Parts: sequence; structure tokens; C-alpha cells
Amino acid sequence: MSEIKVNSIKGVGASAAAITVNNTDGTCTANITNKPNRNIIINGAFNIAQRGTSSTVAGYQTVDRFVASWSGQDEAPTQAQVDVASGTTPYTLGFRKAFGITNGNQSSGAGASDIVYIEHFIEAQDMANSGWNYTSSSSFITLSFWVKSSVSQDFKGYLRTVDGTNYHYAYPTGTLSANTWTKITKTIPGNSNLQFDNNNQQGLQLYLWPYIGTTYTDAGVTENAWGAYNSSQRTPVSATTWYTTNDATLEITGVQLEVGSVATDFEHRSFAQELQLCKRYYQKSYYYDIAPATASSFTDYINNRYGGSSVSNRIDLGTRFEVEMRSTPTMTIYRPDTGASGNLMVSATGTGVASGSGVGQGTIRGLGRKGFIGFSLENSHNESVGYHYQASAEL
Repeated sequence: MSEIKVNSIKGVGASAAAITVNNTDGTCTANITNKPNRNIIINGAFNIAQRGTSSTVAGYQTVDRFVASWSGQDEAPTQAQVDVASGTTPYTLGFRKAFGITNGNQSSGAGASDIVYIEHFIEAQDMANSGWNYTSSSSFITLSFWVKSSVSQDFKGYLRTVDGTNYHYAYPTGTLSANTWTKITKTIPGNSNLQFDNNNQQGLQLYLWPYIGTTYTDAGVTENAWGAYNSSQRTPVSATTWYTTNDATLEITGVQLEVGSVATDFEHRSFAQELQLCKRYYQKSYYYDIAPATASSFTDYINNRYGGSSVSNRIDLGTRFEVEMRSTPTMTIYRPDTGASGNLMVSATGTGVASGSGVGQGTIRGLGRKGFIGFSLENSHNESVGYHYQASAEL
């Protein structure tokens, strides 16, 4: 039998060994990059969109964990979960959805205070416990994503820390070819001024700007380097081509942030796993494919809860969330048969309220990260009610 005895195995031109062998006991250590759970980003493939798939309202309206915002427009942009066309790369890499922004008609031109941006927030504890030695310039994280624009332009972005003294790392996409998917990779070193507290608050913010007005830019901003954050010096001056083009589009997918100096293959998660991760920040009682505030039949809604109390206007229900939320959420209650917010539907005649009518939700009682006890209703009623809810604990 033949044997090969080595101390390590290293690639040609590599600075570190891929496999290191312990000469005493024969065990080995491998330098593996494609580790499970390496992507710090949640919903980076944009498969999850619990709230809806298209909106002309800024904020969390469509895809989970990513928000599109804007200000100063003549006509509002549209944010949407969009399909990745078959036959393209990244489609061939397993991506079927992307997050897209379609510009409105900005007839007044590019104003100094006009902005359009995509952002993603990461909990501080997830950065603190990621394994990145973030105060060392020889330790790295790598950001990668696919982007496509209907116009040729260099787009601006940055990462921003929130704890301690805010620092930011501005980066360019480089000039994109129109209507062509391009993979962007940024390898980012640590910095002695960075701080991430071990808590569930904002720790790191990621931004990509289809347009950022001159109120917030400065030609002296150094890209691909850390610097103290200044709200009027976030990026170098932005091109205006995209913003002054009616119906211009920008799409992104495959967003990954990982510890290390290499952009590994995107970590695809199952739909079910990604949905569970998203529910820490947002969840609803409606079926996944039904948007909140949708009117539904009696058999369609999930939360037809029954309960009562010796107090005539109190309903004790003991509703538990599907996943413990990041923090005590902001709640919206919906009457299932009409979709009206702030109301419940009476599903059995009680004290002074007829079956099939509505009753104001009043105060939500015992609300916490895992659920809530019930309601102190606006009207006297102590029988059964039906309702839907949405709960948001976004950063």
C-alpha cells in the first residue's frame, strides 16, 4: 500500500494551506470557505415577500428585511419583488427573484435633496458574534451581490456602523452596462474604530443608492475605505442618469455578507427556512400569499379565537406568535371580513354586539415578543371574535 506523507496541502500561489496535518496524531485542519450559515444577510435572494409584491409607497412594503425609501420625487417610484429572467446569470445560479425599483417621471430633474435608496439592517449581536475580528485591519468581511440597471451608470453605496462613533465604508459599483447583470464584490477590512454591541439593536446598515442628491454627497469622500460617518458626506457625487430617466429600473439579488476575504458561492436556503428567519422581524396571521388588510371569507382567516372574561369588554385569547420576535412588535389588527384595521369581527352574539358586526379592538393586552393575551374592547362584549394581525419588529 502506498502512502503520501505531508505536513500540509497548499494551492499554487496560495498564501495559506488548504489542509494542515497534525504530525503526531494524523488529524487535519481544513480551511473551508463554504461554511453553512455564513451569510449574515436574511432574504438576500428575495424569495420572501410577506407584505405584498409591488408598491408605490416607501418603506417596508414588499420583500422582507429590505426597505426601499425615497424623498423629493415628482412621481413616486415603484418597489417590487420581480422575476429573474430565465437563461440569464444569475438565473443559472439558482436565483428566481430580485428586488427592483422602477423610477417615476422626475420632471423637475435631479434635486439636491432628492434620494432613492435600498437598505438592509443587521442586528449588532449578529455582527459581534459573526467571527469577524472587526477592529483588525487584517480581518475581513466580503459583500457580494448581483445588480442590473436599465441605464449605464456607476451607482453608490456604503456600509455604516451604528454603535459608538458611527463609521461608514463607501463603495462604487463601477459603471454598469445597461440591462446586464453584473456581480459586485467588495472585500472590506476591519478598522480599530468599529464597535458592535452584543444586543438586538441596529449594528450595521447596508445601502445602495439609485440616486443620492448633492446635499448628502461630497467629492472628497474616499471610496473603499472606512471613515467617520458624516450625513452630508456619505458618498462621492452621484451620477443623475438613472434618476432623470423616466421608468429607469434597478434590480438586485444574491446579496451576501460573510466573514473572510473571499466571496463564496451564494448560500441558498429553503423557502421555509428563510421565511422563519424573516418572521423574527415581521409576521402575519394571513396565509403567506394573502396581503394584510385583504377582506376574506369566514373560512379563510386563521385567527378566529374564542375566549371570555368576567370583565364584559375584555377578550382573553392567548395568541402566540409563530416565531419569537426581535422585540415587542408594533401590531395592526384587521377585521377579516372587511379588512378594516383596528377592528375585530364578532363571530358569536355577545353582550350588546350582534354576530357578524365589528367591534373596535381597543387596547391589546399583554403584548410581548412571544404573543399577546387579548383585547380590552371598545364595546361591551364577552363572547367570540375573529381577527387577523400583522406584527412588526423591524430594526
